[in-house]
Amino acid sequence: MASLENVSNGNIRLKQKRAASDIVFKVFLYVFLSIFAFITLYPVFNTLAYSLSDGTDSIKGGIHFFPRVWSLKSYEALLFKRESIWRGAAITAARTVIGTFLGVFANALLAYIISRRKFIFRSGLSLFWIITIYAQAGIIPTLYLYRKMHLTQTFWVYVIPGLVSGLYLIVMKTYMKNIPESLEEAAQLEGAGYMRIFWSIISPLCKPVYAAIALFIATTQWNSWFDAYLYNRFEYEYTTLQFEMYKYFNTVTAQPGTITNMHQPRPYPITPRTLRSALAILTMLPLLILYPFLQKYFVSGLTVRGIKD
Repeated sequence: MASLENVSNGNIRLKQKRAASDIVFKVFLYVFLSIFAFITLYPVFNTLAYSLSDGTDSIKGGIHFFPRVWSLKSYEALLFKRESIWRGAAITAARTVIGTFLGVFANALLAYIISRRKFIFRSGLSLFWIITIYAQAGIIPTLYLYRKMHLTQTFWVYVIPGLVSGLYLIVMKTYMKNIPESLEEAAQLEGAGYMRIFWSIISPLCKPVYAAIALFIATTQWNSWFDAYLYNRFEYEYTTLQFEMYKYFNTVTAQPGTITNMHQPRPYPITPRTLRSALAILTMLPLLILYPFLQKYFVSGLTVRGIKD
């Protein structure tokens, strides 16, 4: 029969082995995450460095994290000499704000309806929205439909088609199903209607998932360019910032104000690469500012939590 001393020594050695394995795992994890963070962030820092570089110096290459010669000429050329950038930014900001607000409201209202057990068509509608995630008509039928609905060559083609998403709807529905129905029943006993229950009880409890979905919708709206290319390509008043970026990336070549010959360098302040880098930084900056404010809701909003009655 093992003595008490032998058992104690065995437990100590076991704990020491577990502690050593935990240290090895943590070191490996930190090294892996550091490498992953470096690979992810390097293109952003490199783009920022080129956007802040002088054109004459940037043509030499070899810029990684910091410019060798600092210059804001690329930003000045974009912000003060190209009206289309401001026009596209205004339309993009408008579609992001309006599209996010209406998208969250429409998805939340439909999710509340199909999450209630008393609604007899909830299973059929849920299946219908799931099918829309996988089955799509394609570009040509969609373009034909939007033309018949008089959405093309208008601002609302950016907002109305994407009001409801099957994926966002299912996420909200799953979150709302975990809210006790006793809260709704208590409100009904006090005389509250369904809309009052939705606004006063359901929505306050769903703020985390609302914020998470709002971040997804805002990111999609801000980064969209293909709808502008497809539906409003020749409508300057409805251009977007990302579409202007697309046109800029495809049309900016060596021109007056850039360097074209490394053997005969001339003191030009900007190059196509510095202009493209500056435009890329300008387009990603708003989302980089917005994300930290919604980050605390991101995980909790997408995590289904049980709420006890």
